[in-house]
Amino acid sequence: MADEILVGKISSVFGIKGWVKVFSYTQPREQIFNYTPWFLAKKDGGLKSIQVLDSRKQGKSLVARLEGIETRQQAEALIGAQIKIQRSQLPPLEPGEYYWHDLIGLKVEDLSHRSLGRIAEMMETGANDVMIVRDEGREMLIPWIRDQVVKKVDLAAGKVQVDWDPEY
Repeated sequence: MADEILVGKISSVFGIKGWVKVFSYTQPREQIFNYTPWFLAKKDGGLKSIQVLDSRKQGKSLVARLEGIETRQQAEALIGAQIKIQRSQLPPLEPGEYYWHDLIGLKVEDLSHRSLGRIAEMMETGANDVMIVRDEGREMLIPWIRDQVVKKVDLAAGKVQVDWDPEY
């Protein structure tokens, strides 16, 4: 499956009836349960499609019961497995909105078309999202503020143009 998106991982087991604890990369965290089937990345590199039969918040954790997993031992075999979904499972976005995974790896340029590096990560802060841009051992944090800082996003060309001084 070439069009897969990493949304979480199996972090631990929960109880004795095959339930697993889930670490979610989605926002909000519970959003991961809205996508089914999941595709679990196996150690050999393959993917296994699996249905989520039941899920819930359990204290500060998220837990799920998966199709075909009925014992603690079966659940233990899944610890560390990445949870992926197909891109087609994501809801469509409004114009000017982007999924973070689409931004990771894009080249970042200033208004003079000088390369500042590539987006290595995105980070959520209280005020706004922030791009972590890396280039040759250098890292800079650039706020994702549409129109003020982020001037243009061209996914097809793999570029983001920003109004940003690299000396900040």
